[in-house]
Amino acid sequence: QVQLVESGGGLVQPGGSLRLSCAASGSFFSIYAMGWYRQAPGKQRELVARKTRGGNTIYADSVKGRFTISRDNAKNTVYLQMNSLKPEDTADYYCNAELTITSPGYWGQGTQVTVSS
Repeated sequence: QVQLVESGGGLVQPGGSLRLSCAASGSFFSIYAMGWYRQAPGKQRELVARKTRGGNTIYADSVKGRFTISRDNAKNTVYLQMNSLKPEDTADYYCNAELTITSPGYWGQGTQVTVSS
């Protein structure tokens, strides 16, 4: 079992920045991949960024150049630095952890990000 606790969401003006954190705990040896997804009202959940333990990273096209995902493997923590935020980034952001390449992911409870003036 894996428990994920997210923090760092909130209200920010367009052009501003936020940093999300997600700490994993539970019974596991290591985590293969950690990532961030988001779900806006009335829309499907979508991948924002994902990083494997080995460093392979992918980003959604909509956030490339603005968001940066990082991991602290020793602390089983993943971060999402979000810069130049836009109103369309408004969503609930969810942390995801995959223990192996074939196992289903675990989800955090979500943290809300609102970009508005």
